[in-house]
Amino acid sequence: MHSTISLKDFTFIDLTHALVLETPSWNGSCGFEHTLRDDYDPSAPYQFRTYDIHMQAGIGTHMDAPSHCYPGGRSITDLNLNECITPCVVINVSPQSHERYSLSRQDLETFEAQHGDIPPGCFVIVYTGWDQHWNDPEKYRNNHVFPSISKEAASLLLERQIVGLGIDTLSPDRPEDGFPVHQLILSAGKFIVENVANASQLPPIGAYSLALPIKIQGGTEAPLRLVGVVKK
Repeated sequence: MHSTISLKDFTFIDLTHALVLETPSWNGSCGFEHTLRDDYDPSAPYQFRTYDIHMQAGIGTHMDAPSHCYPGGRSITDLNLNECITPCVVINVSPQSHERYSLSRQDLETFEAQHGDIPPGCFVIVYTGWDQHWNDPEKYRNNHVFPSISKEAASLLLERQIVGLGIDTLSPDRPEDGFPVHQLILSAGKFIVENVANASQLPPIGAYSLALPIKIQGGTEAPLRLVGVVKK
């Protein structure tokens, strides 16, 4: 007899920020516009409300594909579902985090001492607590000064054979550091997810994540719906 898995056995956690006009963007300009086009026109034979959308590809909770930085790298449509639906590990450094904090190799070693080695084939989210500033775009952007990930930590994560890396800031690295994490992770054929929401609601280990970007042919970036799945 086969056992049946019920969706009632799981809690689903939305790890995605809603897109609004005020959504924080990399350059500080409005990166998202949602414009009413038709509004239940009483003279029309059918009643619909419709909108036009204009946005940057890298807006809100979104995915960077390897081709974001590397010519010939894989695009959004080259990623397969086995990479996008995976076990999820959350590394919480919010107690010690500050605007210039960088996740260190020591942080990862401390995590693994408590929870075991980060398993291959998982999506790793670094939770810094910076998402508390999401509704204050100026503070969230903070002139591109926000918690990030060190090159050494990113190298160790690649040794652990992760499929992707997420963080609750605009980027896993700062411009002043030369974007070493983008270079390492994307050149290895992995993906990056930026502006993760609600990561504090996930356990350190044992959850799964669904990282499903808009399927843009040849896209280097794409907004996505990121969902955490936790067994009750």
